[in-house]
Amino acid sequence: MPITAYEPRPLAKDTLRVIPVGGLGEIGRNMTVFEINGKLLIVDCGVLFPEEHQPGVDLILPDFSIVRDRLDDVLGIVLTHGHEDHIGAVPYLLRLKRDIPLIGSGLTLALIEAKLKEHRIKPYTLTVAEGQTEQFGPFELEFVAVNHSIPDALAVAIKTVAGNVLHTGDFKMDQLPLDNRLTDLRAFARLGEEGIDLFLVDSTNADVPGFTALERSIGPVLDDVIRRAPRRVVVASFSSHVHRVQQVLDAAHNNGRRVALLGRSMVRNMQIAAELGYLKVPENVLIDFKKAGDIPDNKIVYMSTGSQGEPMAVLSRMANGEHQVEIGENDTVILASSLIPGNENAVYRIINGLMKLGANVVHKGNAKVHVSGHAAAGELLYCYNILKPKNVLPVHGEQRHLVANAKLAQQTGVPEENTIIAEDGTVIDLKDGVASVVGQYDLGFVYVDGSSVGEITDADLKDRRILGEEGFISIIVVIEAQTGRVVVGPEIHAKGFAEDESVFDDVKPKIVAALAEASKNGMHDQHAMQQVVRRTVGRWVNTSYRRRPMIVPLVIEA
Repeated sequence: MPITAYEPRPLAKDTLRVIPVGGLGEIGRNMTVFEINGKLLIVDCGVLFPEEHQPGVDLILPDFSIVRDRLDDVLGIVLTHGHEDHIGAVPYLLRLKRDIPLIGSGLTLALIEAKLKEHRIKPYTLTVAEGQTEQFGPFELEFVAVNHSIPDALAVAIKTVAGNVLHTGDFKMDQLPLDNRLTDLRAFARLGEEGIDLFLVDSTNADVPGFTALERSIGPVLDDVIRRAPRRVVVASFSSHVHRVQQVLDAAHNNGRRVALLGRSMVRNMQIAAELGYLKVPENVLIDFKKAGDIPDNKIVYMSTGSQGEPMAVLSRMANGEHQVEIGENDTVILASSLIPGNENAVYRIINGLMKLGANVVHKGNAKVHVSGHAAAGELLYCYNILKPKNVLPVHGEQRHLVANAKLAQQTGVPEENTIIAEDGTVIDLKDGVASVVGQYDLGFVYVDGSSVGEITDADLKDRRILGEEGFISIIVVIEAQTGRVVVGPEIHAKGFAEDESVFDDVKPKIVAALAEASKNGMHDQHAMQQVVRRTVGRWVNTSYRRRPMIVPLVIEA
């Protein structure tokens, strides 16, 4: 049940207010606002990718309404790592105020700077590294190394007069990471000794028992699949998954194959990663896509975007036969990523389409070609026992993930009343070790649709779904103003409902009769007459065809 919105009480002096703006109840849109003594700090600012029931939408942003009128009070935006669900909405926030400083690691800032360049925004940035401490007004920030499915991820400890907060960002505890950069449990232990008053912790895998598998375990599997592939290989992954691309490059090199990167974001991100030294490219492995056609089929690997079934991404276009790389018999396609909840149907549609073309599709369900970047239950239990936080706010996950995470905290001794299951817009105040829910903002989805931001509403999306699923019927009728007698029409036109318009012959007399009856009862308002037509056609369609198309009546008075 959604929490009822209510205004929070005024924020007292030396009290820290925490407001998750996105990322709770969903996988994406991660953004949290911290406020104390009139100053604001934002951690992450990401996007959510649309699902099938949101037709035409490109991206979904956090609702910036709670900070829109206070942008001068925002001291900075801390970016924990470079994934789209944590940095993708930054350009839209900086459109409102371009000089808000961005704070993050070298790779994270390089990725967001490239994105901002497309929006013609040159940001103010501060590059930080693990172990570094920075003061931003009333916020003292300490950055802690964590490993994830992208290099250079950071947790951030936020220290204020009201208490200490630790925000993990996305993390796991891989003990043999590809870049040898461990999650810094020694720093976690030290922060635990200092006292963590509120722990914001990644919940994505909280309902998965045990420990997340090692990233290193994927390399040999990719190598084996590529070695056995008789023809071309296509590997689809997130465009920012540097570790996975590294493994593909190494496996291709080991098997005498060249690699072509496909997708604008893939090419851009890997170029940045290589320039900064996060991606080690074996000599003579990478080849420009334009020259890949000259390479024998058994000597090429394409590394592409589209592992989540995104309709405009490279893999979807391949499955639909709309890409220059035409998938054929005995080609091998590897989906080297996990399924983001909500994308299952789109991904399975891609898999079916590729198999119909004759491809051998390898995915997480039939081979170990991906491991998660998020801590499973066993790792989270370790964190709780090391940190011993007074209060816990599970973040980054759907409701089932948040609840599972809260239960893990309770199993390690955190009192149930100190584990907060929140929603986007929940207002939590922290003072003297006590975290209290004091309000709930009514925050919605902000849709990016082409060049428009926030102009599309849920009602518009409902109309689009009806048009796409049920069809459209328009009715034009000309009536005498005084008598309601139909003098022209009804003319009925339909799209996506029935090819033969003779199906409407049965309902036309009903429309004529309904208008005459309404006029007889003293109804002469044009809008009211249109509603009579809408109801008459709607009842007939529902009764006769069990359909609910969009009905647009036009009644003209002669």
